Amino acid sequence: MAEIIQATLALYKQAFLESVRSFARGWMIAAALVVFAIAMQFAGAVAGSLGLLGGFLLGAVNALLVGATLSLIEIAVNMARPLGFRDVGESLGQYFWEVIGVGFVLWIPLMVLERGMAANPNGPMIGAMVFFLLFILLNPAPEVIYQVRPGSPLEVIRQSYEFVLENWVEWFLPLALLIVPFGASFLFSISGRLGGAAGLHFYELMTLPYELLARWLIQAGFSGPSISMLALILTPIATAFMMIFRGHLFASLHGSSRRKRLFQARTS
Repeated sequence: MAEIIQATLALYKQAFLESVRSFARGWMIAAALVVFAIAMQFAGAVAGSLGLLGGFLLGAVNALLVGATLSLIEIAVNMARPLGFRDVGESLGQYFWEVIGVGFVLWIPLMVLERGMAANPNGPMIGAMVFFLLFILLNPAPEVIYQVRPGSPLEVIRQSYEFVLENWVEWFLPLALLIVPFGASFLFSISGRLGGAAGLHFYELMTLPYELLARWLIQAGFSGPSISMLALILTPIATAFMMIFRGHLFASLHGSSRRKRLFQARTS
């Protein structure tokens, strides 16, 4: 047991130190997220008056911005060079169809489920459990898209599922430590909002960091409007760092095994 704990701590230490270095080179991701959020707000305002066509427009803008974000995170995680304005421009259009594909594959069964739950007295409870399972099993979908690069949306879902089954302890422990103080109700609230899009909705990328920041600021003694304002200011930075950390952690876990990591811990 002591060796398992030692290997896990070494894994997190390595991922954290690599994330600090990557963020120092890729701080521009936080600035890009602010610009992307403004673009998403503008797209939402335009789409609101276009009916069904507006929904397609908003979906396309979302895929464009999420794909661009994943591309920037990929550069920060994989390349030992600073990000520049050129990288932000070239990121637009990257992973667009991958995000669209996964969203479409999930949209159909979730739409059927939603209609079925409307007529079921236990619908809210069933929906909460379904979204919780999706939140867990498809949690690494963003990393699968830009690191594994599967050939189809179904492969993204399959590889996310298999990764979680193999590495669920190491993958979720950092998040659990941040969420546990706020109880199961907070977890189900977050999973209900994030589970339906496999972490591939732009606002959802920033929802969890914002909610965690707001709650931890309350824990730290902040109160009043300053909580929302400070959390809002820090959210792009926290989102960028969290996604970079996830990228490094995924890279360390994918293609590895607990036994291999134990052996590396013994020999290091």
